[in-house]
Amino acid sequence: MTAVRQQGGKGLRQFLDADQQRDWLEGKFNPRDAEERAEALEHRFKYVGRFEKFLRRPQAKEVLAILRFYAERCIPIPRRTERYYWSVSCLPSTNDKPLVRVNASWMELFTLYEDGKDVRARFIVHLSDFTTHQSVTQDHLDEPFLDQCVVTPDDVGCSFPSTGADLFVINVRGSASVRKLLTDARALRGIRNFNLTHMNRGRNAYQSSHCYSVADHMLDG
Repeated sequence: MTAVRQQGGKGLRQFLDADQQRDWLEGKFNPRDAEERAEALEHRFKYVGRFEKFLRRPQAKEVLAILRFYAERCIPIPRRTERYYWSVSCLPSTNDKPLVRVNASWMELFTLYEDGKDVRARFIVHLSDFTTHQSVTQDHLDEPFLDQCVVTPDDVGCSFPSTGADLFVINVRGSASVRKLLTDARALRGIRNFNLTHMNRGRNAYQSSHCYSVADHMLDG
């Protein structure tokens, strides 16, 4: 089924109704994406130099492979919603010095950093998707589940932002553990759920930092 613009919708609801989003969340529906990507050439050239600098990093090839895997699994209709409902920035100028960061609305979704010659990742998700009984209580965090989502329990850590009761940060070390987390059905559902929440909030506030050169590797064959 082709994703078409819905009347009166906001954010992702313009393209996928509530039932379609729920089915995608549960892995029961893979909506047909746009065949062509819309882009602004002037904006594309804005970050070419930064992308070329990124390509000289030893982690570049693995980062791009992980991002493609993430886009395929965690962002609904990514071509149709590119830049305006999600974006990816390349070597963003923030104090934590990430390699790349994926955003939607006003929220960070997924960030990759250097970790020696390997990478580490930060996922922001709803706490209730990673606790027992969908609780928003930190003491109910399902730590055994998180440990089994990575190669070794030492590869995963977490923190609890003070900005929201149902926010949770998962920190993962090593590309193998990042990929393993993205293949776990329950973890994937949690990541998808958080992404849906923020893609439905309206236009992406980080449009101006979108790097088309990185997105090429996420979205094209």
